[in-house]
Amino acid sequence: MFQSNQYLLKRQVFALTGKFRVFDPSGKLLLFSEQKMFKLREDIRVYSDESKTQEVLAIKARQIVDFSAAYDVFDSATGQKVGAMRRKGLKSILRDEWEVLDVNDNVRGTLVEDSMGLALLRRFLTNLVPQNYDMLFGETRVADYKQNFNPFTYELNIDLSMDTAGQVDRRLGIAAGILLAAVEGRQQ
Repeated sequence: MFQSNQYLLKRQVFALTGKFRVFDPSGKLLLFSEQKMFKLREDIRVYSDESKTQEVLAIKARQIVDFSAAYDVFDSATGQKVGAMRRKGLKSILRDEWEVLDVNDNVRGTLVEDSMGLALLRRFLTNLVPQNYDMLFGETRVADYKQNFNPFTYELNIDLSMDTAGQVDRRLGIAAGILLAAVEGRQQ
């Protein structure tokens, strides 16, 4: 499930809790996640299917409420941390920006919304403009997170194919997409 370079993440729109499904390029369900309601500290569990019998990833917020929240990503089978994502609070007001952290919390890269102009348009005029994020390690673009235009559902294409050097752990790459969809869901 973590061997592909491309994934499609879908967020269920009409649900009390955030439900996320991750598919491979052929449309096969790879992962399922459901946010818990009324949690003060975000704790997202990712499973191998909708029966939720095999947990594969855990995404946990470090603090209860934090404007610059950091989310640790763990491999559930081993308990090992695979990295973290930290939201850049003040910068994210106008244009979403995240730091990509390694297992020791060293900054490896950034995940940034495509352009300031489109970000402002999305926030203040309409949410019909699809979001696009680039993951950069230094000056090198290693991943693309592109929302499909659809006013009725949220779909995010996760493309890690430009990561030819294997710098991005696929588990962290998928967790970043789930976090974008979860945060986006709260903003709308």
